[in-house]
Amino acid sequence: MINLAQDLRPISYVKAHTTEIVKYVEDSKTPVIITQNGEAKAVIIDIESYQKTLNAINLAKLLSFGENDIKSGKLTAHENAKKIFEKTLGRIE
Repeated sequence: MINLAQDLRPISYVKAHTTEIVKYVEDSKTPVIITQNGEAKAVIIDIESYQKTLNAINLAKLLSFGENDIKSGKLTAHENAKKIFEKTLGRIE
């Protein structure tokens, strides 16, 4: 959870304390919001959280493809889908 007193930092502070900020983000897994002229401009997050975010976005994209197929009527019966998967995976004798 973001703590605005601790996790909202002006860019001048980040410039002067970069190593400290990176360590904090890595250890706490909490993003730090960087402000410039009082406005939020960027976010620093740890690499693991970033990767999880990318994975979630990619999964959401895949799900949206499936939803679009359902809406447009591009459906396949379960048994037919199993045959397609088995053939694709090379398990058909």
